[in-house]
Amino acid sequence: MGVRRVMIRVVAGLGLVACLSWPSSPATAACGVFPANNYWHADIRSLPVNPRSAQWLSHMGASTVKLHPDFGPYGTGEAPYGIPITSVAADHPKVSVAFEYSGESDHVLYPLGSDTKIEGGWNSGGDMHAILVDFASCRLYETWNTRRSSAGRWQAGSGATWSLASNALRPDGWTSADAAGLPIYPGLLRWSEVKALSVRHAIRFTTNETSAHHVWPARHDASDITSLTYPPMGARFRLKSSFPETGYSAYARAVIKAMKIYGLVLADNGSRWFFQGEQFAGWPSSLVEELKRIPARYFEAVDTSKLPHTAGSAAVG
Repeated sequence: MGVRRVMIRVVAGLGLVACLSWPSSPATAACGVFPANNYWHADIRSLPVNPRSAQWLSHMGASTVKLHPDFGPYGTGEAPYGIPITSVAADHPKVSVAFEYSGESDHVLYPLGSDTKIEGGWNSGGDMHAILVDFASCRLYETWNTRRSSAGRWQAGSGATWSLASNALRPDGWTSADAAGLPIYPGLLRWSEVKALSVRHAIRFTTNETSAHHVWPARHDASDITSLTYPPMGARFRLKSSFPETGYSAYARAVIKAMKIYGLVLADNGSRWFFQGEQFAGWPSSLVEELKRIPARYFEAVDTSKLPHTAGSAAVG
């Protein structure tokens, strides 16, 4: 969301993407969302606090800001709002896409078409992410600033594809549909998993100012701020175990539990402490309002360099 790619500078780089079968549709469960030892599903409760946690939180306004669920049954210019997911069949027609960031995009054919759901709606002028999943081949496709010209040609700011059965990372320094070079799909909160009281992955979120650095598992950054006192792309934040859950519904507690166990992953520039979920009309308004009550001051950045991992892979341990 928001400001896009600028400088590429690496602080740390190694693995990414993780596993789990979402409690969604049978097709989703059969395919899975990356292997089970994937970074997105790593339990971070025992990780040490990052030495720069206080500095990062200060620049993110954590002392005064509350979390904001960037999804729900209502929105400006669209209802519902969130990031939509389009499921495509194996025989869905595929098209070539012209990319603005061509050198860092995957030049394959994408299953885009008139059935494609685009964040904010077609020609909305926002981030216009498109997430397409072929569950037959376990292949994920994501594009940013997705458009189709009057002549029917597809264009996007950038695009990336992943095998949902692999922990392989993008080349270090490459963007994706996200400024951090990460896949968006595994970090989206879904109503199906919240309803099942089983959220077992980290959640994607944004902040307004980041540094011109990235840490594993991110592959890319998007800022001209060189100071390390600003959070880098890929930074992971954990809700403290001391955060009181009294007064929250079972659904809200399921999300809170995930934030304590798996945390939040900084994946893009945008509004401070906005965390993303799938576009779905059935999100309960009461749940969305509950999640807005969580103060950012209860979070702390963790040192992900302490996670056991191998170079070029998202696998943990």
